[in-house]
Amino acid sequence: MKSICLYFQIHQPFRLKNYRFFEIGADHYYFDDYTNQSILRKVARKSYLPANQLFLKLIEQFPGRFKISFSITGIALDQFALYAPELIDSFKELAATGQVEFLAETYSHSLVSLSNEDEFQHQVMTHSERIEELFGMKPKVFRNTELIYSDQIGEQVYRMGFKAMLTEGAKHILGWKSPNFLYYNVHQPKLKLLLRNFKLSDDLAFRFTNQEWSEWPLTADKYVDWIKGVDENEDVINLFMDYETFGEHQSAESGIFEFLKEFPKRIIEETDFEFLTPSEVVKTCQPIAPLPVPFPISWADEERDLSAWLGNELQNEAFSKLYSLRNDLKLANSPELMADWSYLQASDHFYYMCTKFFSDQAVHNYFNPYGSPYDAFINYMNVLSDFILRLEEAIDRDRYKGVIVDELDEEMLYEAIDRYALVLKRLRKRRTQLERNNPKGQAKK
Repeated sequence: MKSICLYFQIHQPFRLKNYRFFEIGADHYYFDDYTNQSILRKVARKSYLPANQLFLKLIEQFPGRFKISFSITGIALDQFALYAPELIDSFKELAATGQVEFLAETYSHSLVSLSNEDEFQHQVMTHSERIEELFGMKPKVFRNTELIYSDQIGEQVYRMGFKAMLTEGAKHILGWKSPNFLYYNVHQPKLKLLLRNFKLSDDLAFRFTNQEWSEWPLTADKYVDWIKGVDENEDVINLFMDYETFGEHQSAESGIFEFLKEFPKRIIEETDFEFLTPSEVVKTCQPIAPLPVPFPISWADEERDLSAWLGNELQNEAFSKLYSLRNDLKLANSPELMADWSYLQASDHFYYMCTKFFSDQAVHNYFNPYGSPYDAFINYMNVLSDFILRLEEAIDRDRYKGVIVDELDEEMLYEAIDRYALVLKRLRKRRTQLERNNPKGQAKK
């Protein structure tokens, strides 16, 4: 029997406030609480809550036959707790049906899998513990930020104990092969790979309201006919998309909720397809081949690569600077700094710095609150500069408190000291500039 795997990504970043150069050293709070609360409440009202209610009704209408899966980032869960706790209750109600699977991912929706394996594992385990605490299930399948995957990342995920991972069915990786099969990692065959069918997924996520699209309007009948037309030898159709597709990216007025109500009903009543969670797909389908992915892929843009986040010098500078602080943060041992560092890792901050144009620019502009990528970079680096000041001061305080360093790795300690000296030199130069430009003494000493 053939199957459909429905998976939805849920993420909201902690957006930064407008943080000016002259606030460095004077204001240590970086986040735009009003905007974050307003957006979260709006998306909850328009998208998350009505979609959850609709899915709950479908699960009750078709006991054991309709199943879905989610991954919810840790920082989205943090915002739920702050601004819309009813969302957590709503997802708990779905979890209690036994027909919903929650996947693991990085807590911060970060790009850490491209930087440091130890930190990558720490974030994933922290996220898994939060999911188990809230919803009573330990994640068995992993979904990396933006479906980023490579052979090396897959090996790391396998070492963390996961049995399967989601990624993009990118054309340049698959070639003539179909995404509608189960594959496996080339180095760790026990790690199974579920590939997104980007054509059918994007028909809903991006083209549903596009009146210039030759297939508009998209009806449940038409969509089910397309699924029926899939080769009978293919095993699984993976429909992966952002949860905001329903009610936010595609408004309720577009008919997206009516489509969402009718589509599963027609699949169950008119076809031999069954809805399965990712874990169930892994149990029921046999992988057909290894999937070689020597360089990272993602589900973003036409290229399906990392260029949306690390495609220019601005992004790479910010990324390198952020992750160069990890060892110093371990020395500082400050929960407040670690929390801010976690929120600063969200991939959205780098996405806002994207300078890509042409076919993908409209998508980038939709999600970007800044006037330009350069504004995003300047704002982020101002915040990071203040963060480094706080980090330097925390390390200094701990040294005066008599912090014991004998147990620290000697090589790591010397590396941190060298970087500390360079950072301190730069910060002193910047402080001098601040004092010259601000003679009234507003710069904090």
